[in-house]
Amino acid sequence: MAAAATWNYRARRVTTVVGTLGRCRSYAQTSFKSHYDALVIGGGHNGLVAAAYLQKGGLQTAVLERRHVLGGAAVTEEIFPGFHFSRCSYLLSLLRPHIYADLELKKHGLKVYMRDPHAFTPMLEDGVRNGLPRSLTLGSDLVENQKEISKFSQKDAQTFSEFVLHLEKLASAIHPLLDAPPVDIPGVTTGSLKKRLAAAKTLKPVVKCGLKLGRNIPEFYEIITAPIMKILNRWFESEPLKATLATDGVIGAMTSPSNPGSGYVLLHHVMGELEREKGAWGYVEGGMGGLSKALAKAARSYGADIFTEKDVEHIVVDPDGSAKGVVLKDGVEIRSGVVLSNATPYVTFKSLTPQESLPAEFLKAVDQIDYTSPVTKINVAVDKLPNFLAAPTPDNRPGPHHQCSIHINCESVDVLEAAYKEAMNGRPSTRPMIEMTIPSVLDPTLAPRGCHVVSMFTQFTPFQIDGKDWTEQDREAYADNVFDWVEKYAPGFKQSVVGRDILTPPDLERIFGLTGGNIFHGSMSLDQLYLARPLPSLAGYRTPIKGLYLCGSGSHPGGGVMGSPGWNAALIAMADLKLQ
Repeated sequence: MAAAATWNYRARRVTTVVGTLGRCRSYAQTSFKSHYDALVIGGGHNGLVAAAYLQKGGLQTAVLERRHVLGGAAVTEEIFPGFHFSRCSYLLSLLRPHIYADLELKKHGLKVYMRDPHAFTPMLEDGVRNGLPRSLTLGSDLVENQKEISKFSQKDAQTFSEFVLHLEKLASAIHPLLDAPPVDIPGVTTGSLKKRLAAAKTLKPVVKCGLKLGRNIPEFYEIITAPIMKILNRWFESEPLKATLATDGVIGAMTSPSNPGSGYVLLHHVMGELEREKGAWGYVEGGMGGLSKALAKAARSYGADIFTEKDVEHIVVDPDGSAKGVVLKDGVEIRSGVVLSNATPYVTFKSLTPQESLPAEFLKAVDQIDYTSPVTKINVAVDKLPNFLAAPTPDNRPGPHHQCSIHINCESVDVLEAAYKEAMNGRPSTRPMIEMTIPSVLDPTLAPRGCHVVSMFTQFTPFQIDGKDWTEQDREAYADNVFDWVEKYAPGFKQSVVGRDILTPPDLERIFGLTGGNIFHGSMSLDQLYLARPLPSLAGYRTPIKGLYLCGSGSHPGGGVMGSPGWNAALIAMADLKLQ
């Protein structure tokens, strides 16, 4: 093993060494201004997007980040010397193209490595006709996809391109809804005729969506309400293909491929684009903190102030019921015209907002928001690449499949179903679903020469085990089991490990402020989307506190590194200020 192997990989409690990537001190600023036009609580990607647009719109804006590093869940951290990890979120696709262009993120240093092929699913089997175990690799080349799928079904190979086009048509129709707030139902149904006509403009994106869908409206309705398996069973017959596609229907969600609504989770994960390629996903150079760094540079270029290690104690609510600033935990008070919270709705309303300022019924509803999470993220430093039995690559040389999302324990839908059921019974899955990525295959800045960083996005793990908090022993045992499964597909993997960072749902909540460990700031279930995100009484970005807005993923259109919640919230806040 390489010299890096001197670290004990079983030691989870490591001292985090934060590199230059993603780090953002206060620069030349030594103190706050006494008053800002707008304050943004939280320096996650949506908060930075909101700050950039607010400042660009003429509002003097400051961002207050609790941690020592910017980015929220889109962050790069050097957990072991020389190894830079996208510690939480790890892929880019959903960022809205107009935000990418408006904020000139390329000029501000954003570089993306495109992946092709996209997905690799190795099998556990003795091989076929004395050959290697089979695998399924999918990318942008239709002929190659058909060749891969035909290993399992000739019929599916012919049908696959039609299925992809069908999904792209449905996904593209949603775009008008992503780039606008939900319909203003109170405005359309109450008030003067003038106000109703003004509110009626919020119907425009819905009309655009309907026109784009046309005859496909029934299919769209089905995919957002149905179990993904109902859809996939109609299109395909081969288990490896169905299971590979089904993973996008449950990724990040405590749900089964057989549960209603998992079809929308799949659609949500294919609606993005990267470098004008629909549905493509890529790695940000330097890790996901590279995106946050570019967003921060854009916001600062317009004049925004950005501070790290500034923990907000509470939002200041004046006697007239409007938000007028914040108080930090060190006692410093900062006044502002409006406040935007990039925290989850639960943190915003239960921790940061004075409880006496909110109606009791509203607080009761906030308690009911679903933040269930199935995710344990494991970041791994290795001194050589995994060598898969299904696609061997000698001499530590990367193959095309190493740049993919590598789906382990995903060759059968039954395996996914069993893993889900174990978590619903209060235990971590004994055969977990694992999405492995190795971004250092394309991005050499992430690891020492010859070494690599490996991201393992695993499910299903409950927030508590049999009703009790996770212990250090529980974390290590779960990670050991995950590594044992990877070892079956890629013998020698465990020996290559030189360090690991285990983030269970409680860890994701504690470190990143993700309530319940939910990566979406709230489940992307049908009862928590669009007009009901995060609550039916709180659709959009305004809150019961005048001048306080939600700008994080807990608001419409939801999770993923998208930027739409921050953009929409900034536009709403600026429009409200103009009306004052």
